[in-house]
Amino acid sequence: MESIGTMTLLRTTGRAALIAAMMAGGGAVAQTVPQALQDIADAPVATAAPETGTPAALPRRAPVRDVAIAASVFSAAGLEARGIQSTLQLAQFVPNMLASNSPGLASSNSDYLRGLGTVETIAGFDPAVGTYVDGVSLGRQNANNFSFFDVERIDVLRGPQGVLLGRNTIGGAIDITLRQPSDKFGGFGEFSYGAYSRYTGRAAINLPLNQSIAINVSGYYQTDKGYVHDSTTGQRLNDNDGAGLRLAARMQFSDRAQWNGSIAYTRASGENILNFDCDPANPGKCNGRYATTGLGTGAGNYAPLVIAGRKAGFGLGNSAENLLYTSNFEWAGDHATVNLITGYVDLTQKYAIDFADGRGLPSVADPAPAVRGFLLGGLTILNDGSHRQFSQEVKVSGALFGGVVDYVAGFLVTDAKDRTDFADIATGAAAVPQLLADRVSEIQTNALAGYVQANVNLGSQLTVTAGVRYTDETRTLQITDNRAACVGSSAAPCLNEASLTANGVPVPTRQKAREWTPRLAIAYRPGDALMLFASASRSYRSGGWHVRSRTAAGILPFGPEDAWTYEAGVKSDWFGKRLSLNLTAFLIDARHVQTITDIFAAPTGEVAGYRNKGVELELAAVPVDGLNLYANLGFQDGHYRIDRNAPTVDMYGVKSVAAQQAACLAQLAAGLVPLSPAVTNAPDCATGIITANGGIARPVRAPRFTIAAGASYDFKLPAAGIILRPAVHAVYRSRYETDSANATLFAGTVTSGGTRYPANPFGGTVISGSRAAGFVLVNAALTLRTDDDNWTMAIECSNCLDKAYVDSALAGYSYLGPPRTWQLRLKRAF
Repeated sequence: MESIGTMTLLRTTGRAALIAAMMAGGGAVAQTVPQALQDIADAPVATAAPETGTPAALPRRAPVRDVAIAASVFSAAGLEARGIQSTLQLAQFVPNMLASNSPGLASSNSDYLRGLGTVETIAGFDPAVGTYVDGVSLGRQNANNFSFFDVERIDVLRGPQGVLLGRNTIGGAIDITLRQPSDKFGGFGEFSYGAYSRYTGRAAINLPLNQSIAINVSGYYQTDKGYVHDSTTGQRLNDNDGAGLRLAARMQFSDRAQWNGSIAYTRASGENILNFDCDPANPGKCNGRYATTGLGTGAGNYAPLVIAGRKAGFGLGNSAENLLYTSNFEWAGDHATVNLITGYVDLTQKYAIDFADGRGLPSVADPAPAVRGFLLGGLTILNDGSHRQFSQEVKVSGALFGGVVDYVAGFLVTDAKDRTDFADIATGAAAVPQLLADRVSEIQTNALAGYVQANVNLGSQLTVTAGVRYTDETRTLQITDNRAACVGSSAAPCLNEASLTANGVPVPTRQKAREWTPRLAIAYRPGDALMLFASASRSYRSGGWHVRSRTAAGILPFGPEDAWTYEAGVKSDWFGKRLSLNLTAFLIDARHVQTITDIFAAPTGEVAGYRNKGVELELAAVPVDGLNLYANLGFQDGHYRIDRNAPTVDMYGVKSVAAQQAACLAQLAAGLVPLSPAVTNAPDCATGIITANGGIARPVRAPRFTIAAGASYDFKLPAAGIILRPAVHAVYRSRYETDSANATLFAGTVTSGGTRYPANPFGGTVISGSRAAGFVLVNAALTLRTDDDNWTMAIECSNCLDKAYVDSALAGYSYLGPPRTWQLRLKRAF
């Protein structure tokens, strides 16, 4: 699926200084394929960067493959060759990475690297995998599923990036580089038509106005009918419409000074509405994707409920709009380069999503609720969000002592304001809708950071890197209840700041964090074709509040999550640079782990820690000219660590995980059953990170094995001046969990309190919920291009075998990944 992201069109050339420092200090792209592979347009995943990829901002240039960090790198040609047109598709080709659309929202991805990530989009939880466009951080996860239309390259950095990229990169980072204005006239135009009547147009043109000024204009438009049929209303759902326009400019004042700026507007509407491969209203009909909600896509009508604000007019759907301004002034001296980078983003997101398909939620008593087609949805969330972020960075980079030391140092100020006006509606068995909550959450974040990193080159073979960042962060929360009876009231169940107490203790609305994030790395190069490296890095994710809770006692604070990651690896070229082999082993030791337990209720006790160990292998080869092969393998083994000595309850009255587990085991011993009606329910089981069986859950979205492999071959027809390339790419993910408690409903009865239920939460054939079975996806393409690359025609398909696979879960329902799609594409470059 494609959608427009928050900062898809952001442009700052300050990234040059950042990547310069990363090349100097072991903090950037580690994965480079030999030159023999780079010369091939369909180079494997690891071939994006040129062999000498360090930007000119760094006086001492070094091959990208010499950098001591794990990364997957994608060139524009590599993205096109694999049919990758969004960040959701990108994740399929990265070891130990899993990404899925957030439930309800196709504009938002839940990105997980090495088991670290989050499914939450609302401000209050921050992402664990940072997303950057031209070196500028995207603070929110609300709209990070970008449509690629003018991309130069993408680097997926695996592991913490706390020194140079800062907070919220505890799992890693996705670094997107867009094309910059240049002194050469050129551009491209592209049109495609595909499944579900999808039309897409993309275009870009670079205009050098004179020797000092150049501009780049790019944009795209897409529309489709949606791949889901709603058998209740007849409407088409999960369409993906959007458009974007970007204007970037470069002014060269002198040999030493230049300015880059941009202005961009994007809009997108893309949904991930709950759907099924068989029609719930007609179970024998299994030839598509189906939904049964009665909530319409037109203007909202939520009577008799009284909904505050403009969200009362939202119909079923999701939309995001972005307005971006960026400015970067760069001055390059004899010994140092200075960048002044200013960025501002204004994102608004509006949606009304039914998370229960117009009916009840599944349980062991009713694992497949009957179709009701509730007009206000079964569980509907209305969201009107506004997210503004301003950042100012001053960065200095250069070399000392004749290139013996390369360094980067800087100072960053970030000011973010996140306002979310949201309401929860539930319709019960009596078909009577209820307004469960209607409130406004406002979170302001002010962060100051200073950093320095240096690379000491001890001869031509040994490099030692040391760096550290200090961050001083303050976050404040304001919450206001919109319901008429709650205006100015602190009485339960009102959600106002005065009512924020739990266990008689006031909930703080201000959090302060001061964090040091160091990095130490060493790289040894015994020869041009071999490098050995090891590193230790720390990063952290900001704390926040459980603002989705519908009770004041549930809007509890949580502190920062931090992790040390240790890596060791080898990068090597073989057989005259026809084979590249890169192997990384890692160990993550995280503390104060943030887990989304029940996004609508009070959280359970804090998870003391998370430990994950694994390996990542990336291979790329050209056995014979024209034949391109690649294989990427990830293995990980993660688990939570529990503090058995923690107090039974904390100051807010929340049970520790150990106490909750003990209570769950006692409830099971008494014959109670998790996920059953209240009279027989075991409330401490199948919640938090305690499974239905009373064990500690497997970490979510952390499959043991992730594999991607592919091949392509160029059939050259010199007489005709064309090249024909068939390509196939296969992706495998082993079984994983999508719910923090691994809560799943299985076929097979269970009895409690004399009542026999038609399903059970303990094991068997999956009905719905957390469990995601292992799956294989196959993507393929047949491309015809002229040997001067001016014309390209292609037929491409994603999920070609139309595999119905689970990639997310919410409220007991399983969300399926996108079905098979195909497109015919024509491109003209000039």
